Amino acid sequence: MNELDEILSIATTNLPREYFRLPIDGGGPIYREHVSCYELYHQMRCLLPKDCRFRLNGEVDKAAHPILSRLGASYAKPDLLIHGPGHMSQNHAIIEVKSVMADLPGVRKDLRTLSLFRTRVGYERAIYLIYGGDYFDRVLSMIEQTVSELRVFPPIELWLHESAGSSARRAAILAPRLKEARSRTPRRER
Repeated sequence: MNELDEILSIATTNLPREYFRLPIDGGGPIYREHVSCYELYHQMRCLLPKDCRFRLNGEVDKAAHPILSRLGASYAKPDLLIHGPGHMSQNHAIIEVKSVMADLPGVRKDLRTLSLFRTRVGYERAIYLIYGGDYFDRVLSMIEQTVSELRVFPPIELWLHESAGSSARRAAILAPRLKEARSRTPRRER
């Protein structure tokens, strides 16, 4: 589906401020992943071509799925899937969404899910969308740590969405840089 980059870019631009950071009575606005993700789903659905062979589904519970149980993926509830329901051969993209307030266990879970769906479930693309510009460095550090811990790590697209009214952009393709750096480091002779 060639339109996905444009759909994701436009949908994130159209995400209203109150869905990006939820206003709270008596306090400042806060990041709420589910609120943002549900509105992102809505915005993306509005942009999907009517004749698209794929469907957008949110938080599909994979428990008791006969094939995914055998693949070790039945625990997962990905934030967004772009696929042909009922056809494992039409698995296009899995998207996990996290705010900059994410914690390390949440980042680990998401990256393991994205990796598993790329390597074993057969999704063509895996996208990790981080939103909120305040603490990107903190989240990116957790992502880098997790990537270096995983033994199998397929290409996963990292998208960053800094603020309401701006579009998300693909910032990187995640790869285990630590392993690459070690393989290029010359050995010391004794």
